[in-house]
Amino acid sequence: MTALLGADGVARCTWGNSAPDYVEYHDKEWGVPLHGQDALYERLCLESFQSGLSWIVILRKREGFRRAFDGFRPEKVARFTDDDVERLLQDASIVRNRAKIRAAITNARAIAELEMPLDKLLWSFAPAAEGRVRPATMADVPAVTDESKAMAKDLKKRGFSFLGPTTCYALMQATGMVDDHVQGCFRAS
Repeated sequence: MTALLGADGVARCTWGNSAPDYVEYHDKEWGVPLHGQDALYERLCLESFQSGLSWIVILRKREGFRRAFDGFRPEKVARFTDDDVERLLQDASIVRNRAKIRAAITNARAIAELEMPLDKLLWSFAPAAEGRVRPATMADVPAVTDESKAMAKDLKKRGFSFLGPTTCYALMQATGMVDDHVQGCFRAS
């Protein structure tokens, strides 16, 4: 338990104490059930951009991402052109990775083609909370689950890109589809 205590005396998942940005994110967002197309599209994009990077980089550039991607309104991003891609590649307020920028646009277009709301689709992969064992430490938290594999496979089939099983599991954690706050964390329910 003492290993979980932050400088402020609050017990958190250990990563949540490693930087002020993480404290805020851990305490107010990570693992909180999130709904709504724009909010879920934002998280989907941010998790994709995080691939291969530290999450703190994404958190610190979040406002830049919101400006660059029109508030993560998929109907607007779906209309982005090659000129927009080039503009974004010059924008130092975001992660300038052509493949990830194109994926954000591709995924916005895929959302427009869905026969159901994005919210309903993503949450259909949430595992049942009943019977789930809370991790004792972060080492007990999986990187991939059967549900995240199924989500990644389904999204790929629907035209989404840059969303593999690990990214999908991170999305599930971030949006409260799973609760991976460790035992002893004040957020553990």
